[in-house]
Amino acid sequence: PLCYKDISFWEPESFHENDFFAAVRDNAGDLAERVYSIDRFKHPKTGKTSSCFRVEYRSMERSLTNKEIDEIQDKLRSFLKNEGYELR
Repeated sequence: PLCYKDISFWEPESFHENDFFAAVRDNAGDLAERVYSIDRFKHPKTGKTSSCFRVEYRSMERSLTNKEIDEIQDKLRSFLKNEGYELR
């Protein structure tokens, strides 16, 4: 079955969606079946842009556990922090 997780962050100045998609693929591999934007807004006072993406995880060979997906999500969040993303 499908399992999804959302991830929200303030976009770094050099943000490009393709870089984010590549980061998901690099950290989740084939288990990340689909990645898409579900929300985006620009803060009126700071001018910073916030994005929220949904990552859909699925394996065609077996059922994934929440623990597995949480570990992948934690790995992705750590990677993004190291790349300068301000996670929300």
